[in-house]
Order: sequence, then structure tokens, then C-alpha cells
Amino acid sequence: MKVYWASSAEQDRADIVEYIAQDNPSAAIQMDELFGKAARLLSENPTIGRMGQVSGTREIFPHANYRLVYEVVSDQVWILALVHTARMWPRIKAL
Repeated sequence: MKVYWASSAEQDRADIVEYIAQDNPSAAIQMDELFGKAARLLSENPTIGRMGQVSGTREIFPHANYRLVYEVVSDQVWILALVHTARMWPRIKAL
């Protein structure tokens, strides 16, 4: 199954790696590799994640501190967000 990263998820990934790299470049590389490994795992087994907090989504945890939110659409996996577990997901819109 083909895996696609939504542009917002790509930005989440870049932001996380950049943030970690400020203090520890090698840890940032390792974290990015974990994110890539999780995406490859989804290509082989898209239903491995638990049901997501948002209807129609699923979630896996490539690291104890990060949640990867995705959805399966036909024969495609769309990664929608990569969120630190301390952050609220889904994001609540201001009134």
C-alpha cells in the first residue's frame, strides 16, 4: 500500500526534527528514522494502529512521545499529523 504524508504532517515532522536537532543532532536523525520506519510499517500493515480520537483515523506511536495520526483511503495510507503526546489532539479551534 502506498503511504502519503499530508503537507501538514510533513511540516510537523520537519518541525520536530529541527527542534530536537538544536540540542542533539544525532537524536534528531534517529527520531526521523523512527518516523520513516513507522510509515514503512503502515505500507505493509495499515490497520496496525489503534482507532484514532478523530472518527475515521488510526494512530500509532513510533516513539513514546509521538503520535502518528493517519487514515486509510482505498489502497492509500495518508499520514495526517505527527503530534507530541503532551499536546492536545485533535487541536481545538478557537471560538
